[in-house]
Amino acid sequence: MANEGGQEPTGAGSKQKHRLERKWTFWFDNQSKPKQGAAWGTSLRKIYTFDTVEEFWCLYDQIFRPSKFPANADFHLFKSGIEPKWEDPECANGGKWSVTSSRKANLDNMWLETLMALIGEQFDESDDICGVVASVRQRQDKLALWTKTATNEALQEYEGGLGNGLSVCTGVRLWTSVPPQTLHWWELHALGCP
Repeated sequence: MANEGGQEPTGAGSKQKHRLERKWTFWFDNQSKPKQGAAWGTSLRKIYTFDTVEEFWCLYDQIFRPSKFPANADFHLFKSGIEPKWEDPECANGGKWSVTSSRKANLDNMWLETLMALIGEQFDESDDICGVVASVRQRQDKLALWTKTATNEALQEYEGGLGNGLSVCTGVRLWTSVPPQTLHWWELHALGCP
């Protein structure tokens, strides 16, 4: 039965969804068995687009932990409408912050910290951030936070020194779980490799 405002009452049995400010999409790319002559990105697959906190946690709890993926797999979370490719118009003029990890537990912690900061809009320059990529490798894993404007100097600032985490535009501390000797670096998409 509808109340005076015409809306159904919220009872104990109904659950209200907590909408995010924008939609986000998980992508997966397994390069462990590339087809000979195949162009980069042919194995890239869109997995799921979500826009609520509840959907995010359901996905994260069930399947989306990078340490569980095979070597040479890339896992991405990007704003809906942006493909995790340098050729995407939103990424073409950007760059990325990267950090490496030789321990899978660190990768999972860094991944979760970054996902939470992204979907929670915790960056001062959140409109300039495209997404994040977790690259699972045999010897050393990598996490990369992609930005869309390489000329935005605020996004290229590193605060706090190695081991204290990365602060993008004084937004939120990231990657605090990595050892102090772990490398963080910035690179332009036009100059590096995926």
